[in-house]
Amino acid sequence: MAGGITTPGQTVSRRLLMVLDCFDVAHPALTLTQVARRSGLPVSTARRLIGELCAWGGLELLSDGRYRVGMHLWRVGSLAPRQRDLRESAVPYMHDLYQATQENIQLTVLEDQHALCIEKINSNKSVPTKTHVGGHLPLHATAVGKALLAFAGEDFLRVLLDTRLPRLTAYTITEPGRLVAAMAGVRKGGVAFSLEEMTLGAVSVAAPILKVDGTIRAALGIVAHSHTALDRLVPAVRTAALGIARSMG
Repeated sequence: MAGGITTPGQTVSRRLLMVLDCFDVAHPALTLTQVARRSGLPVSTARRLIGELCAWGGLELLSDGRYRVGMHLWRVGSLAPRQRDLRESAVPYMHDLYQATQENIQLTVLEDQHALCIEKINSNKSVPTKTHVGGHLPLHATAVGKALLAFAGEDFLRVLLDTRLPRLTAYTITEPGRLVAAMAGVRKGGVAFSLEEMTLGAVSVAAPILKVDGTIRAALGIVAHSHTALDRLVPAVRTAALGIARSMG
């Protein structure tokens, strides 16, 4: 124990990380009380740690008394090489894809058992989406998720199938046998589809962005209205994904 911490095994640095973990896409700004509740820390401890983070620039105090992630922490996070290099390579292709389709464009990577959105382009002519940069998408119910899942390896797929997959709409595939068959189809065709499986009224198509050795790097997807003919979008998203892969070597 250190620094007055009463819980064995929790260092000061661990508690600082617990405070930062309270902030996410759904909770970008929090009060002191909310941080204490979400982290499980005493209010006095949370206040002290928040003060240290604010002094460093990891958090900043808003005029309404809430806290949000500070610019210093954002600058540090932006140095993460995998996401920075991938985003820099992908953005030009994403803009070309948007200009060609006028639909929503998403770039995702695999994180734990989710698809993490690291870049997106919204279209005011397409279906509204709730996806945020830094937000998670389900692997089994989205096209980008399926594109990642199909090339993540059999062991990863087996672990996911051992969990209880949520049925988000009446069209969501949750049965292990159907999902395994769908993944085989993605690997064979090089493209994944989601037909109102996450949100009613929305469909999507995605292509994997593969490394030279054939393992998954990321997935590029298009989200559109359910009446959209996805087949016409397949060549565009596949070509863009291949271009990103080649630009990254």
